[in-house]
Amino acid sequence: MNKRMAFRLVLTGWLYLLTIGTSVQAQTSIARMGAANTHLFDNGWLFSRFGLQADGSRKEEPAHLEDEHLADGAWQQLNLPHDWAITGPFRIELDGNSGKLPWKGIGWYRKHFNIPAADAGKRIFVDFDGAMAYAKIWVNGQYVGTWPYGYNSFRMDITPYLHVGKENVIAVRLDTESWDSRWYPGAGIYRHVWLVKTNEVHVAHWGTFITTPTVTDKAASVQVKVTIDNQGGSPVKALVHTDIYELDVHNKPVKKITATLPAAITIAGGNNAMTNATANVIAPKRWGIETPHRYLAQTIVTVNNKTVDTYNTAFGIRTIAFTPRDGFRLNGKRVEIKGVCNHHDLGALGAAINKSALTRQLKILSAMGCNAIRTSHNPPAPELLELADQLGFLVWDEAFDAWKHGKRKNDYNKLFPDWREKDLQALVHRDRNHPSVVIWSIGNEVMDQRDVAITKELADIVRKEDSTRPVSNAYNDPDGGRDSGAAMALGLMGVNYFFSEQAKWDADPRYKDMPTMGSETSSCVSTRGEYFFDGDYKNWQVSSYDNAKPGWGCTPDEQFRTNAKYPHLLGEFVWTGFDYLGEPTPYNSDETNLLNFRNDPNKRAELEKALEALRKNNPPSRSSYFGIVDLCGFPKDRFYNYQAHWRPNLPMAHLFPHWNWPERIDSIVPVHVYTSGDEAELFLNGKSLGRKAKQPGVDFRLIWNDVKYTPGELKVVAYKDGKPWATDVIKTAGSAVKLSLQPESKSVVNNGEDLCYITLRVQDKDGIMVPRSHPLVTFSVEGPGEIVATDNGDPTSFVPFQSHDRPAFNGMAQVIVKAKKGAKGKLVVKAVGEGLSPAITVIGIK
Repeated sequence: MNKRMAFRLVLTGWLYLLTIGTSVQAQTSIARMGAANTHLFDNGWLFSRFGLQADGSRKEEPAHLEDEHLADGAWQQLNLPHDWAITGPFRIELDGNSGKLPWKGIGWYRKHFNIPAADAGKRIFVDFDGAMAYAKIWVNGQYVGTWPYGYNSFRMDITPYLHVGKENVIAVRLDTESWDSRWYPGAGIYRHVWLVKTNEVHVAHWGTFITTPTVTDKAASVQVKVTIDNQGGSPVKALVHTDIYELDVHNKPVKKITATLPAAITIAGGNNAMTNATANVIAPKRWGIETPHRYLAQTIVTVNNKTVDTYNTAFGIRTIAFTPRDGFRLNGKRVEIKGVCNHHDLGALGAAINKSALTRQLKILSAMGCNAIRTSHNPPAPELLELADQLGFLVWDEAFDAWKHGKRKNDYNKLFPDWREKDLQALVHRDRNHPSVVIWSIGNEVMDQRDVAITKELADIVRKEDSTRPVSNAYNDPDGGRDSGAAMALGLMGVNYFFSEQAKWDADPRYKDMPTMGSETSSCVSTRGEYFFDGDYKNWQVSSYDNAKPGWGCTPDEQFRTNAKYPHLLGEFVWTGFDYLGEPTPYNSDETNLLNFRNDPNKRAELEKALEALRKNNPPSRSSYFGIVDLCGFPKDRFYNYQAHWRPNLPMAHLFPHWNWPERIDSIVPVHVYTSGDEAELFLNGKSLGRKAKQPGVDFRLIWNDVKYTPGELKVVAYKDGKPWATDVIKTAGSAVKLSLQPESKSVVNNGEDLCYITLRVQDKDGIMVPRSHPLVTFSVEGPGEIVATDNGDPTSFVPFQSHDRPAFNGMAQVIVKAKKGAKGKLVVKAVGEGLSPAITVIGIK
């Protein structure tokens, strides 16, 4: 293109911009970032299951289920997201490692839909946020393509297969029989699906990459790289520019602040081209943990003075730096990473994504003081990153749990040869504009962690797509990763548990400039409300005195001491924030646990013997004990240990255990206190049992080991700097006489997705919770809504989550309700238990 032509295109572009002013697309909330003409494609699907069935039988998979004329009227009608396995039933003979749920099978989904005649000439795509697993897609009986990795998001171009102006059928086959997992992976189209319509010239899928090369308080440069596809047959001359807006928490642009200059490009038919432009933002509002400001980049593509595409990208302006001695710095200030690892399931909801449930999880973790999430051990749902951006969480974004050599016969090792590059590119392209993402992770405890060539290859793939963040790998053999030199390919060393050699590696000149992160820490285990005085394990439960841990783990207190000893570790990601389905260590016979002792034959032999005993006993455990918060979202005692340490300026004190031990009158019941204060005094029925002080950097709880149990009132008064700081009181409860219901919100949105979580407590006549009560409770709801699930946090419960009958567990249970889409009025939720006064709560609908 000659200079005169380029000048004319730019001039024409500026004149056109002057005539259209602010884009119409920038005036309303944006439901989904990306192409403006995007529609939720979740409703009206049909489902049928073949192969392995929920009861263990098999159902033959017929041929030609993709046929557009197939008689599918008898198939199950449902809306996505959908996890076909979460309805159970739990079966004792199934693997506790993946939750004793029947998740293996062959699932077929079909959807009938119309493409209006007005869309002739457009490109039509279907975007899957995630489908577990080995997804194969057909449209009108014609094969479109596949994406095997169930955790990744992907796009299918269905344009060539459509009947425009007529009915179409999309069919999706999923196969979890061919997938193996070390935890509950879910099954089905368990994340959202979107229908995207564009012109032939449009911004490519995940085709924007926004960085902020220079940031000061006065100004920030915003670099916008855009890839434009031309799926037509002829070359096209186009103008591309990007408007930048401030963005509110509802994804609504509120103020246009700058724009890039239009870039004139020529794109050959069937090809793509890239533009690279920069805009300056004056007095930028930086994205941070406490002030998660975001911006919107709205890219507009014009051809012949006509807008042919509008593409939206949320981003943040911030700087990050990881240093081996100075820690992690966000916007120039050191930030201690107070993170947790989380698997992707949502407890009683299974793997089916729900934004309100995920929001609830993050808010619970935030109240604890958590500021970071590691997406263990796979690409997360897009909603997690959107919420992390909005709520101010840092994210360690992880790709794989296995490379060339698997931990399970049919895990990612089967995909690695052909898919590793495509899967890594998909992860980075999708997630690289999120300001919350600060670390890329190429693997977790992989068998190949000493492999120099593979480590470098994967790290280079990521860096080619984004060099603005460090690439890491989570090592449970950190000595091997470092000794082999494999870790030299990384920008940040992730260590799972084994910090005993840290001083040696700090002195290794090869790694003097490499920061180190506790990618997994502690692995403490406990059951909410269970307290044992003669050991940590009993009746397939674990004591909540927070001292129990597997051989590779440690107590939270010990990890806090390690972090203080090595402050350059940057912080930690605790295993785990929430309990999750599967991996019920210590009642877990998973042989991959042996990998944690690959360099310690004695401990390996000891664990191998314990695992064999567990296999013979076939434990009923179906969910983890690792969580700081249980499967319901009820905090365990550990929650308050982390809160005391991570939020030192929050006045708080937490006493445990509960004070109902009639069989232990005049016997010792140790009393522990977590507090953000520096000392505390304990009182039993008004009598002081002494005042204790923390030794800074050493004590993270206060313990009275000689308390003789007497019913009544136990009280602690915490002090800080010699002044009263916080108190906590627990009382002996009487007999259970009534139920109570406490909703976490007083209303629910009528969008068919918003959930209201309601806590049930069993109480005595004075309203004190009865902590050792387990009555069967029946929940019901009146009004235009439904019970979505119930739970009680018991990791051994085989009651289906969909059951309306749920025993309380240690005095508590939970019911989750939602309103019908478009409904008005109210929901009346009731709980009834034999011999107990019922409870009623009213939830408004808005």
